[in-house]
Amino acid sequence: MVTFEASDVVDAEEAVGADLRAERNARADFLNTEVGAPLKTVPDIGMDEPERFINRELSWLAFNQRVLAEADDRRHPLLERLRFVAISGSNLDEFYTVRVAGLRELVNAGVTRTSVDGLTPAQQLDKIDAECRTLMHGQQDRWAGLRREMEAEGIMLVRRGDIADGERQWLDAYFMDNVFPVLSPLAIDPAHPFPFVPSKALSMALQLRQRGGEGEIDALLIIPAQIERFIRLPAGEEGGPIRFVALEDMVALSLDRIFPGYDVLGAGLFRVLRDSDMEIEEEAEDLVREFETALKRRRRGEVIRLKMSSDTPESLRTWILHELRVGRNEVIDVEGVVGVSDLEQLIVDDRPDLRWRNYTPRRPERLNDFHNDCFAAIAYKDFLLHHPYETFDVVVEFLRQAACDPNVLAIKQTLYRTSNQSPIVAALCEAAELGKQVTALVELKARFDEAANIVQARQLERAGAQVVYGFIDWKTHAKMSSVVRRENGKLVTYTHYGTGNYHPITAKFYTDLSYFTADKTLGRDAGRVFNYVTGYAEPRDLAKVSISPIGMKTRLIEMLEAEADHARAGRPAQVWAKLNSLMEVDLVDALYRASQAGVRIDLIVRGICGVRPGVPGMSENIRIKSIIGRYLEHSRIVCFGCGEGLPGENAAVFISSADWMDRNLNRRVEALCPIDNPTVKRQILQQVMAANLRDEANTWVMNWDGSYSHGTTPTGAEPFDCHEFFMKYPSISGRGRAGADDAPLLSAMR
Repeated sequence: MVTFEASDVVDAEEAVGADLRAERNARADFLNTEVGAPLKTVPDIGMDEPERFINRELSWLAFNQRVLAEADDRRHPLLERLRFVAISGSNLDEFYTVRVAGLRELVNAGVTRTSVDGLTPAQQLDKIDAECRTLMHGQQDRWAGLRREMEAEGIMLVRRGDIADGERQWLDAYFMDNVFPVLSPLAIDPAHPFPFVPSKALSMALQLRQRGGEGEIDALLIIPAQIERFIRLPAGEEGGPIRFVALEDMVALSLDRIFPGYDVLGAGLFRVLRDSDMEIEEEAEDLVREFETALKRRRRGEVIRLKMSSDTPESLRTWILHELRVGRNEVIDVEGVVGVSDLEQLIVDDRPDLRWRNYTPRRPERLNDFHNDCFAAIAYKDFLLHHPYETFDVVVEFLRQAACDPNVLAIKQTLYRTSNQSPIVAALCEAAELGKQVTALVELKARFDEAANIVQARQLERAGAQVVYGFIDWKTHAKMSSVVRRENGKLVTYTHYGTGNYHPITAKFYTDLSYFTADKTLGRDAGRVFNYVTGYAEPRDLAKVSISPIGMKTRLIEMLEAEADHARAGRPAQVWAKLNSLMEVDLVDALYRASQAGVRIDLIVRGICGVRPGVPGMSENIRIKSIIGRYLEHSRIVCFGCGEGLPGENAAVFISSADWMDRNLNRRVEALCPIDNPTVKRQILQQVMAANLRDEANTWVMNWDGSYSHGTTPTGAEPFDCHEFFMKYPSISGRGRAGADDAPLLSAMR
């Protein structure tokens, strides 16, 4: 993997174009480009040229290529490599149903306005189509290779011809008991028109002929999504192979039961993706009812993409395209499995040797010292939890204790995404039922969680909580919880600021930060933000916290400009930021200006990134990496050196719910929380950020052209793995009376 050494740093005054081009081209000799185009000579790009931005959609596709490429990494256990293939499939489905759907609407409306990178919607669709076809071909190639490896390990997806007689009898019984009752065979003729085919539904098109007659019919079978796609066959001898059969193969073997008296002339499998974006009327009087209506519209959205098995007869293909009103250029022929995302069902629990080793999140020792009293632990000193390495259960316990504590008067909580049967919602309901003032801000516009959030909102209302839905135009994406408690005749506010959702399940594999504090100012700021969302009263007196869409972007740009001033004055100037996505035009340009001034900028951006690093005269001081591995990087952190460089005691450190995207900074309510506590600040700088910057094992380095490269590790050296580091070592602020002496601190490498 690539490591950033001090010798790699090019001072601003020395970064002349010719020297930098030579340095970048020399680096290409040892960079093994696996995603995107090979490295080319770095061009001169001006600050007024659209080429200074990388296209958002193509950057996302490059991210999904990196996800898929993890399936090739033999350091990962076999079944976890299969998971990366499935994740890439699920990601691509959502990309089509939202992003591609939006671009198609623009093209159909005749819009030719270019994006910030200079591409029209039609040009973007052309490039997307080419990249997606390459990506989908890669998915099938990876699956074919992994299938062979799995068979060698005794895990088999059995082909129809390889099913033994005894297994066939079991399958017949299983089909009649578990599949046949929910199947609805559909003959298509003038009396039976072509039915609606749901998005992501696996369907089988059939040509049938009546035995002893000449009549032919077309028919359709929509494979029920309520049944597992891959059915595990009964085990033979102990320790024998694990065998699965695909549901569509089981159905194909049972067609004589479904269509008795008919012979099958031809069959083909297909799967549609529909437009899943939603439009909400600006003047909607009842937001809940409006979303319920919009959800029904989503289910019947226009077909965006059709995947079809490559062996589908031409007559069936033509029929399906006509009935679904799909052009041939929107069809993807699949030689392999239709619906790659379903492959995750083949990841079995009874082969732990082929899975990540079990990891139990740590519990902060601070809570043990205070007999699991969250309020006492927070009052003693602020502390930070790093999920999933430290358990999210503490966040749940914080709210459960608040619900049961007679001294707690009020709880305010944002809910963007949470789990079904959420313990967070249960705690809020209990608090409301016990007579506490509970305000829950439920965001109905959380994409694909709208229906679940409506259910949660009504549950909270029935319990007596005050439920608000925020703004019609803006999503409320801030992650905050506030508990007001009476102590010694005074009111004390305990606040939780997070970078991730209040979702106990995703918290097991998303890396996020949870900051607990009893700081009066941060508590008051949280109250003002809640009042803003519930009462629309714009907060004009926030003391520490910044929010979007009001002032967060301005504050970030001002901090970048301050670093540039330090650089011009000859003082150390440095910025670290960790984000999921970075595309907001004004912030990208602010980063370029800071780089031009000599600020050293290290960015860890997991997914979309519109910045071109290492371009002479524009971004030569910017380095960008993406970390993809066992856990999904999700925390948002930004650190400014403030004239001392990083890490430094006077550094300005912030955690946030916001990525640096137009939607987050200009059209959402987000929070940017400063970290002033010295221990928590050291934890973020010298553990969380330093380990991420040092990581080699999970790192992809971004090149100026938007491609990504795995680097190399010196011969015999073990690449540094930030995920392994966090699993192995305790963090600082959660330590109890034992102190933090055994919590290692790191220096970042560049």
